[in-house]
Amino acid sequence: MTDHERDALHQKALAAKDETIAQLTQHNRVLQLKVDALVKRLFGKSSEKLDPAQLQMLLEGLEVPPADCPKLAASTVGLDGSEAEQKALAQPARKKKRSFAQLVASLPIDQVIVDPAEVMADPAAFVCIGSETTRLLDHVPAQFRQQHIIRRKYVRILERHLPPVIAPLMRLQERCIASPRLLANVAASRFEMHLPYYRIEQLYARQGLPVPRQTLCGWMGMAHQASRLVIEQIKREVFQGGYVQIDETPVKYQDPEREGVCGTGYLWSVHSPVSNIGLMVWHTGRGTACLEQIVPQDYTGLIQSDGYKAYDSFIKQPGRAGNITLAGCMAHARRKFYEAQEEGEDARWMLAQMQALYRIEARMREARAGPLEIRTARQEHSKPILEAIHNRLQSLQASRVHLPRSLTGEAISYALGQWEKLCVFTRDGRVQIDNNLVENSIRPSAIGKKNWLFMGDPQTGERAATFYTLIGNCHRVGLNAESYLTELFERLPCATTKTVNELTPRAMAAKRRAAVQSAVSEKTARNLTTA
Repeated sequence: MTDHERDALHQKALAAKDETIAQLTQHNRVLQLKVDALVKRLFGKSSEKLDPAQLQMLLEGLEVPPADCPKLAASTVGLDGSEAEQKALAQPARKKKRSFAQLVASLPIDQVIVDPAEVMADPAAFVCIGSETTRLLDHVPAQFRQQHIIRRKYVRILERHLPPVIAPLMRLQERCIASPRLLANVAASRFEMHLPYYRIEQLYARQGLPVPRQTLCGWMGMAHQASRLVIEQIKREVFQGGYVQIDETPVKYQDPEREGVCGTGYLWSVHSPVSNIGLMVWHTGRGTACLEQIVPQDYTGLIQSDGYKAYDSFIKQPGRAGNITLAGCMAHARRKFYEAQEEGEDARWMLAQMQALYRIEARMREARAGPLEIRTARQEHSKPILEAIHNRLQSLQASRVHLPRSLTGEAISYALGQWEKLCVFTRDGRVQIDNNLVENSIRPSAIGKKNWLFMGDPQTGERAATFYTLIGNCHRVGLNAESYLTELFERLPCATTKTVNELTPRAMAAKRRAAVQSAVSEKTARNLTTA
């Protein structure tokens, strides 16, 4: 072998080593970025908001569009807003805190009159010339009481031979000693305040009556069974609008078939943005079979969800194909670019464009625009931005600038894979840009998991779903959950399939509003008559 050939082989080996080193370096950088993103997700701030200063710098730096994205200028012109709008974006308005006097204005007042000892010893020798008032905030602890329901018996005076007449006893279950108010308090403590049963047991013992947690569980199981008609009515109302959002969250539960091992079940949340009604459903899995049981067989319309593959399989099932359209979630696509923003300008450019999309949505909410106005605004302003994003995504994927396994590469693949679903919101003014409304409805259960850690058994998940549904809908319509549950448990014993639609939180809230408006109208009419 000549010296020239030896040198050539040596140079070739060095080039191969350099290429291997470059690949390993890039691979290590990708892994480090993923580790940094994971650490930020676990220990960093939960907010995904962009720094307004960085966003402004990025928008200014992209005034001249790159050659591979000719529609960038069209996507940003007229959407950045005025200088005042930018300042408002950088400094969001803070809610004014109410004063102490405003907070306690509606509370009842107990007066305690304190006289000097000299006056109490000889009151005839003194005359009161005024007083000084000190305002304190007081708390009266809850108390257990007995409730005696006395049902008087009657016989007809002229027909004493007939059986006596007595009012029926309306209770959820025979021999249950808990009143509707106590059942409502247990349900609110467990599923609204997220207290484990053993803490409720301790709380009741402190108030003078130790109630075993097994008894508390039995009461909630009874109340759950009695509320099934109401839950079925809520389910019908949720799916009536033809547009729902669906998401699920994992919950550990004790599996009776595997001693000492917790299984993973799922609380599925269904929310209708059209009617603002929610439904929680419990399943021990998260496959297509669960969706078959959740979504009515005759449902036709839109389902908005994340990119979970079970939804694609579900809409292809016999009897479903062609009846259901899937809409995507922009927040999920944005989140992936947010995690990849440390990798370079491409991810930050995507975030800036998505920020422009969300500013359009914010302006529509502030203007209280209807579905037709929203659709027109999206077609005029949002659609050009989406076209610019799509062109940039395709260009980046074709150029292979980012490794497929890098954070930016995975974000690009996800966005392109979901693209048709992500654009559905531009064609229908009812559809939200993301799935955040249904994700917000799952948050209470996430708070609860930190307290009670896991479900006691699979049936407990069904009870939790029932009460999360009822309490969540109370919050949506502004009802006090404990007051609603008290009235519900009082009226359930005599409810029928024809009257159950009057017992949903939405129906009760509407009835109360109508009663208040009627009282105000009557008072106004009386004042006018008196005048």
